[in-house]
Amino acid sequence: MDAFVEITGTGLRYAGYALLPLLLLPLIVLAAPKPLQRLASFLSKLLDRISGFAMGFAVAAAFLIILIQLAAVLLRYVFGLSFSWLNDSVIFSFAMIFMLGAAATLREDGHVRVDIMRARFGERTRAGIELFGAMAFIFPIGILILYAGSGLIARTWLDLEPFNESDGLPVQYLFKTLVPSFAVLMIGQGLSQALKAALTLRGLKSAEEPSHAHGGTV
Repeated sequence: MDAFVEITGTGLRYAGYALLPLLLLPLIVLAAPKPLQRLASFLSKLLDRISGFAMGFAVAAAFLIILIQLAAVLLRYVFGLSFSWLNDSVIFSFAMIFMLGAAATLREDGHVRVDIMRARFGERTRAGIELFGAMAFIFPIGILILYAGSGLIARTWLDLEPFNESDGLPVQYLFKTLVPSFAVLMIGQGLSQALKAALTLRGLKSAEEPSHAHGGTV
C-alpha cells in the first residue's frame, strides 16, 4: 500500500508539473490573442462549468445540514440520544459548502474585495486587476496549498483515517481531501478569470458578460 501511494503521489506530482504551463496561458493570450481566442474561450467555459458542478455539491451540502441538524435536535431532546457521527456530518457539510463553493463564488464575483476603488475603474482596468490578482495571488497560494498538503493527504488516505471519536464518521480522509480540492478548483477558476481578463484587455471579450452564459449551473 505504501508503494501504491508513493507511485500515485509521484504520478500526480508530474501531472501537476505538466499542467503548470497552462497557468501562463493568460499571458500568452495577452501577447498573441487572435490565434488563441477560441482556445481561451473554450477553456474558460469548461472551467466555469466545473466550478458550477462543484457548487451543486455545495448547495446539496447546505440542504443536508438542515436535515442533519434537525435529526440531531430531535434525537437529543426527544429521545435523549447523541451521536458523534451526526456532529461530524455537520462539520463535513459546512466544509463542503465553503471549499467546493468558493470557485463558483469567484466566478460570480461574490468574494469580498479589498480593492475598494474597483467599481470606479473602467472595464479594462478591472480586467487588469483580475489578471494580476490571479497570477500574483490565486495561482501561487493554490500551488502552495497543494505542495504543503500532499504528504498529509497521502498519509490520511493510506490509513483511511476516521474522525477522532469512536462513533464518528469513518471518512476523515475525505474531509481532509476537501483542502486540495479547494486549491484545484480555485486555480482552475482563477485561470478562467485570467483568460477572460486577457481577452478583455485585447478588446476581444466583454468582462461584464454574465458568467451563467458560459454554462455555469449556479
